[in-house]
Amino acid sequence: DVYNMLGVIYHDQGQYQKALRAFEAALRINPGYTDAALNLAVTYNDTGKYKEAQETYRHALSRSGARQGKLDRFVQGKLANMYAEIAEVWLSSGMYPEAVHELRRALELGPAFVDIRAKLAGALRDQGEREQAIKEYEEVVRQSPSYVPARLNLGLSLFAAGRKDEAVKQWKTVLEISPGNRNAELYLQ
Repeated sequence: DVYNMLGVIYHDQGQYQKALRAFEAALRINPGYTDAALNLAVTYNDTGKYKEAQETYRHALSRSGARQGKLDRFVQGKLANMYAEIAEVWLSSGMYPEAVHELRRALELGPAFVDIRAKLAGALRDQGEREQAIKEYEEVVRQSPSYVPARLNLGLSLFAAGRKDEAVKQWKTVLEISPGNRNAELYLQ
Protein backbone atom coordinates (compact mmCIF):
# COMPACT_ATOMS: atom_id res chain seq x y z
CA ASP A 1 0.00 0.00 0.00
CA VAL A 2 2.80 2.39 0.89
CA TYR A 3 4.64 1.83 -2.40
CA ASN A 4 1.39 2.17 -4.32
CA MET A 5 0.55 5.45 -2.56
CA LEU A 6 4.09 6.70 -3.13
CA GLY A 7 3.67 5.91 -6.81
CA VAL A 8 0.40 7.85 -6.91
CA ILE A 9 2.11 10.85 -5.29
CA TYR A 10 5.06 10.70 -7.68
CA HIS A 11 2.69 10.36 -10.63
CA ASP A 12 0.68 13.39 -9.50
CA GLN A 13 3.94 15.36 -9.25
CA GLY A 14 4.95 14.31 -12.76
CA GLN A 15 7.88 12.23 -11.47
CA TYR A 16 7.04 9.27 -13.68
CA GLN A 17 10.28 7.30 -13.32
CA LYS A 18 9.97 7.35 -9.51
CA ALA A 19 6.29 6.42 -9.87
CA LEU A 20 7.20 3.46 -12.08
CA ARG A 21 9.76 2.21 -9.53
CA ALA A 22 7.26 2.57 -6.67
CA PHE A 23 4.47 0.69 -8.47
CA GLU A 24 6.92 -2.01 -9.55
CA ALA A 25 8.07 -2.36 -5.91
CA ALA A 26 4.45 -2.76 -4.79
CA LEU A 27 3.97 -5.50 -7.38
CA ARG A 28 7.18 -7.30 -6.35
CA ILE A 29 5.75 -7.53 -2.82
CA ASN A 30 2.24 -8.47 -3.97
CA PRO A 31 2.02 -9.56 -7.63
CA GLY A 32 -1.78 -9.72 -7.33
CA TYR A 33 -2.16 -6.07 -6.24
CA THR A 34 -4.60 -4.98 -8.94
CA ASP A 35 -4.68 -1.30 -7.99
CA ALA A 36 -0.88 -0.99 -8.20
CA ALA A 37 -0.85 -2.88 -11.51
CA LEU A 38 -3.47 -0.59 -13.00
CA ASN A 39 -1.58 2.47 -11.73
CA LEU A 40 1.59 1.08 -13.30
CA ALA A 41 -0.24 0.57 -16.60
CA VAL A 42 -1.46 4.19 -16.55
CA THR A 43 2.06 5.43 -15.80
CA TYR A 44 3.53 3.31 -18.60
CA ASN A 45 0.93 4.86 -20.90
CA ASP A 46 1.82 8.38 -19.70
CA THR A 47 5.50 7.74 -20.47
CA GLY A 48 4.78 6.45 -23.98
CA LYS A 49 5.38 2.79 -23.13
CA TYR A 50 2.15 1.67 -24.73
CA LYS A 51 3.11 -1.97 -25.21
CA GLU A 52 4.12 -2.31 -21.54
CA ALA A 53 0.91 -0.55 -20.51
CA GLN A 54 -1.25 -3.00 -22.47
CA GLU A 55 0.68 -6.01 -21.19
CA THR A 56 0.53 -4.82 -17.57
CA TYR A 57 -3.19 -4.13 -17.85
CA ARG A 58 -3.86 -7.55 -19.37
CA HIS A 59 -1.80 -9.29 -16.67
CA ALA A 60 -3.51 -7.29 -13.93
CA LEU A 61 -6.89 -8.53 -15.08
CA SER A 62 -5.71 -12.13 -15.38
CA ARG A 63 -4.01 -12.08 -11.94
CA SER A 64 -6.96 -10.43 -10.24
CA GLY A 65 -8.98 -13.62 -10.37
CA ALA A 66 -11.73 -11.83 -12.22
CA ARG A 67 -13.70 -14.09 -14.49
CA GLN A 68 -16.76 -13.53 -16.56
CA GLY A 69 -19.58 -12.80 -14.13
CA LYS A 70 -17.24 -12.71 -11.10
CA LEU A 71 -15.93 -9.72 -9.20
CA ASP A 72 -12.25 -8.93 -8.90
CA ARG A 73 -10.98 -9.31 -5.30
CA PHE A 74 -9.98 -5.65 -5.24
CA VAL A 75 -13.46 -4.58 -6.31
CA GLN A 76 -14.99 -6.91 -3.74
CA GLY A 77 -12.94 -5.23 -1.02
CA LYS A 78 -13.95 -1.78 -2.17
CA LEU A 79 -17.62 -2.76 -2.23
CA ALA A 80 -17.36 -4.34 1.22
CA ASN A 81 -15.93 -1.11 2.60
CA MET A 82 -18.66 0.90 0.88
CA TYR A 83 -21.36 -1.24 2.51
CA ALA A 84 -19.60 -0.70 5.84
CA GLU A 85 -19.67 3.07 5.27
CA ILE A 86 -23.40 2.91 4.54
CA ALA A 87 -23.82 0.92 7.76
CA GLU A 88 -22.05 3.69 9.67
CA VAL A 89 -24.69 6.16 8.48
CA TRP A 90 -27.45 3.81 9.65
CA LEU A 91 -25.68 3.34 13.00
CA SER A 92 -25.32 7.08 13.54
CA SER A 93 -29.09 7.34 13.02
CA GLY A 94 -29.80 4.56 15.51
CA MET A 95 -31.16 2.31 12.75
CA TYR A 96 -29.57 -0.95 13.90
CA PRO A 97 -31.46 -3.46 11.71
CA GLU A 98 -30.49 -1.53 8.58
CA ALA A 99 -26.87 -1.24 9.75
CA VAL A 100 -26.72 -4.96 10.52
CA HIS A 101 -28.08 -5.71 7.04
CA GLU A 102 -25.40 -3.58 5.34
CA LEU A 103 -22.62 -5.03 7.51
CA ARG A 104 -23.71 -8.56 6.63
CA ARG A 105 -23.62 -7.58 2.94
CA ALA A 106 -20.10 -6.24 3.47
CA LEU A 107 -19.01 -9.50 5.10
CA GLU A 108 -20.38 -11.55 2.20
CA LEU A 109 -17.80 -9.76 0.04
CA GLY A 110 -15.04 -9.55 2.65
CA PRO A 111 -15.47 -12.32 5.24
CA ALA A 112 -11.93 -11.79 6.54
CA PHE A 113 -12.43 -8.06 7.25
CA VAL A 114 -12.26 -8.25 11.03
CA ASP A 115 -12.92 -4.53 11.49
CA ILE A 116 -16.25 -4.90 9.69
CA ARG A 117 -17.12 -8.03 11.68
CA ALA A 118 -16.34 -6.13 14.89
CA LYS A 119 -18.70 -3.34 13.77
CA LEU A 120 -21.36 -5.96 13.12
CA ALA A 121 -20.85 -7.39 16.60
CA GLY A 122 -21.18 -3.91 18.12
CA ALA A 123 -24.36 -3.21 16.15
CA LEU A 124 -25.83 -6.54 17.21
CA ARG A 125 -24.96 -5.82 20.84
CA ASP A 126 -26.51 -2.34 20.64
CA GLN A 127 -29.58 -3.88 19.01
CA GLY A 128 -29.94 -6.19 22.01
CA GLU A 129 -28.75 -9.39 20.35
CA ARG A 130 -26.06 -10.13 22.93
CA GLU A 131 -25.43 -13.79 22.07
CA GLN A 132 -25.09 -13.05 18.35
CA ALA A 133 -22.71 -10.21 19.21
CA ILE A 134 -20.60 -12.56 21.33
CA LYS A 135 -20.42 -15.06 18.46
CA GLU A 136 -19.25 -12.35 16.06
CA TYR A 137 -16.65 -11.02 18.52
CA GLU A 138 -15.41 -14.58 19.06
CA GLU A 139 -15.02 -14.98 15.29
CA VAL A 140 -13.02 -11.74 15.12
CA VAL A 141 -10.74 -12.97 17.90
CA ARG A 142 -10.39 -16.34 16.14
CA GLN A 143 -9.41 -14.61 12.87
CA SER A 144 -7.19 -11.99 14.52
CA PRO A 145 -6.13 -12.98 18.06
CA SER A 146 -4.22 -9.74 18.68
CA TYR A 147 -7.07 -7.39 17.69
CA VAL A 148 -7.39 -5.62 21.04
CA PRO A 149 -10.66 -3.67 20.49
CA ALA A 150 -12.49 -6.91 19.67
CA ARG A 151 -11.13 -8.64 22.79
CA LEU A 152 -12.12 -5.68 24.96
CA ASN A 153 -15.64 -5.66 23.54
CA LEU A 154 -15.93 -9.43 23.72
CA GLY A 155 -15.07 -9.13 27.40
CA LEU A 156 -17.72 -6.47 27.91
CA SER A 157 -20.33 -8.53 26.11
CA LEU A 158 -19.45 -11.64 28.10
CA PHE A 159 -19.58 -9.67 31.34
CA ALA A 160 -23.02 -8.26 30.43
CA ALA A 161 -24.17 -11.85 29.75
CA GLY A 162 -23.10 -12.87 33.27
CA ARG A 163 -20.04 -14.78 32.05
CA LYS A 164 -17.57 -12.97 34.31
CA ASP A 165 -14.75 -15.55 34.24
CA GLU A 166 -14.68 -15.57 30.43
CA ALA A 167 -14.70 -11.76 30.39
CA VAL A 168 -11.77 -11.61 32.80
CA LYS A 169 -9.85 -14.05 30.60
CA GLN A 170 -10.31 -11.76 27.59
CA TRP A 171 -9.13 -8.68 29.47
CA LYS A 172 -6.09 -10.50 30.86
CA THR A 173 -5.23 -11.58 27.33
CA VAL A 174 -5.46 -7.93 26.26
CA LEU A 175 -2.89 -7.05 28.93
CA GLU A 176 -0.59 -9.76 27.59
CA ILE A 177 -0.92 -8.32 24.08
CA SER A 178 -0.88 -4.69 25.15
CA PRO A 179 0.69 -4.28 28.61
CA GLY A 180 -0.73 -1.32 30.48
CA ASN A 181 -3.90 -1.13 28.39
CA ARG A 182 -6.02 1.27 30.44
CA ASN A 183 -9.37 -0.12 29.37
CA ALA A 184 -8.43 -3.69 30.27
CA GLU A 185 -7.04 -2.57 33.62
CA LEU A 186 -10.20 -0.58 34.33
CA TYR A 187 -12.49 -3.46 33.42
CA LEU A 188 -10.50 -5.87 35.59
CA GLN A 189 -10.91 -3.55 38.57
